[in-house]
Amino acid sequence: MMKIFDTHTHLNIDDFAGREDEELTLAKEFGVVRHNVVGFDAPTIRRALELTELYPEIYATIGWHPTEAGSYTQEVEDMIVSHLKNPKVVALGEIGLDYYWMEDSQEVQVEIFKRQIQLSKDYNLPFVVHTRDALQDTYEIIKEVGVGSRGGIMHSYSGSLEMAERFVDLGMMISFSGVVTFKKALDVQEAATALPLDKILVETDAPYLAPVPKRGRENRTAYTRYVVDKIAELRGLTTEEVAAATYDNAMRIFGLKD
Repeated sequence: MMKIFDTHTHLNIDDFAGREDEELTLAKEFGVVRHNVVGFDAPTIRRALELTELYPEIYATIGWHPTEAGSYTQEVEDMIVSHLKNPKVVALGEIGLDYYWMEDSQEVQVEIFKRQIQLSKDYNLPFVVHTRDALQDTYEIIKEVGVGSRGGIMHSYSGSLEMAERFVDLGMMISFSGVVTFKKALDVQEAATALPLDKILVETDAPYLAPVPKRGRENRTAYTRYVVDKIAELRGLTTEEVAAATYDNAMRIFGLKD
């Protein structure tokens, strides 16, 4: 049986409230059997943790999103830390820089990003990075603070192969979303084709970034399958081979056993 791991989904947001069973049933039909649900503020962190208790196939990543950086306090940090020893919390994130929305200044975002990378290292967890219009600064910060022994993930990667290789050299893994299926995303497709197979992951970022053939509609965790299909096509491999490799990679970075 083919097994796919959606390493980044938002089944914890209101769009999916009351539909979780339906989403997970459809996912299984597509071969998507594990899901990393990412919390990025207080309500979504709370819901991600609830979902891990309700469903054995759901894991959580918790952290403070860069668009929320201005509201990061010691109280927030204490709340995040209080859950980091939960065995179903597999990473800290999504953290990083967002210069597109610029809800808070670069200085504030950088400070909170650094603080949370350090937190992931202190608690021996990988960290999950959101970066928008800030790839070079993101690279410099990760290089400066350093990647812990558990590594990190560049979520929904949208840069060049050359940049991806630089992140891999720092100890990061590269996660591909539906963007890799977009006709004009040639940089991303080149990265998905050329990176070592043991350095890549797949994700949906549902309900955002639906892959072709569902582009423009609500994304669903089941659609990780289309990302796997596209990477297989690009690399001249079978869907099963890419599914197996990315599943193993996810299990490894999240420290999980089958």
